Amino acid sequence: MKKTYLYFLLLPGLLFLTVFMVVPILLTIGSTFFNKGSFTLSGYWSFFKDPYFLKILWTTLRVSVVTTVLCIVVGFPVAYYISKQSPRQKAFLLALAIFPLLTSSVVRSFSWMIILGKKGLLNNALIAIGLIKEPLDILYTPAAMMIGLVHLFLPLIIITLVGVLENIDPDLLKAAESLGAGRFTAFVKVIVPLSVPGLIIGSILVFVGSLTAYTTPALLGGKQRVISTFLYQNAITLNDWYLASVIAVIMIVITFVVIALMNKLAVKLNPKG
Repeated sequence: MKKTYLYFLLLPGLLFLTVFMVVPILLTIGSTFFNKGSFTLSGYWSFFKDPYFLKILWTTLRVSVVTTVLCIVVGFPVAYYISKQSPRQKAFLLALAIFPLLTSSVVRSFSWMIILGKKGLLNNALIAIGLIKEPLDILYTPAAMMIGLVHLFLPLIIITLVGVLENIDPDLLKAAESLGAGRFTAFVKVIVPLSVPGLIIGSILVFVGSLTAYTTPALLGGKQRVISTFLYQNAITLNDWYLASVIAVIMIVITFVVIALMNKLAVKLNPKG
């Protein structure tokens, strides 16, 4: 009886999600299979046979994958360092890591535009110290989008990894070293495998966030299209809601495929988990 009562507490949340998320998603998916009253797959066929659409999809996937890898490479050492600090220092460092999330992505994107522009801070600094003679074309490129997205999602992977790393017994590292493993080898063989759950969750958050982000790619990418800005263009500018729905469904499918693959990878790397 008590458990049944607890289940009733889920009803408001489930009802809200069903009405405002599940139903609209199902209607969007269903609308892609019917055009002018008849069943069709022409939207998907047109998307996947058009080189321009495929180029946008490839750019999106490349940006998302590279952003995820960069967040792991940069975030893992930071998270490991934070996890080894005292509770007071850990709280302070986590607050610093989370602080960028409190700033609007629009503000952050405009800040990077000032830094990465042809007459921006980065180019002026590189020219001043003599490393380059001509300004670098960084702004309005996939590289600029990656920089902005790493800044946007790095806190997520740091927070996720800290929660896992702080629960790893430091005696395991000492035991590996006592058995002859070097410090780096012990870190790779002990710490990294035990941090796989945090890496998987953090990678999913960063990849899906990068795949669906709009503001940062729109401001830092310029004419460089990714799938989110392409969806907005078709829905709002061109008023082609059918193609926009097809793009949205493709994004949903990619998201679920990536989550499934990452879960399988997690099971393979950490079968006992």
